[in-house]
Amino acid sequence: MKIVRISIMLLALALVVYNATKLDFDQPLEGDSKIAVIGILAASCAFLMVWILNASLKIKRKSRRG
Repeated sequence: MKIVRISIMLLALALVVYNATKLDFDQPLEGDSKIAVIGILAASCAFLMVWILNASLKIKRKSRRG
């Protein structure tokens, strides 16, 4: 399960980087840049959710020991 979580986080980071290359900073909400912004936001949310899951599992493991 740990490998899956790490893989999802790496994939999300790769998607953020890829979409950042497609982003037009002069007009970020026009054409393909709009799709890139949506992709960056979605991948960032996925990364954040998996990061929160990792943190909660660490807390769960520590609370069982104590």
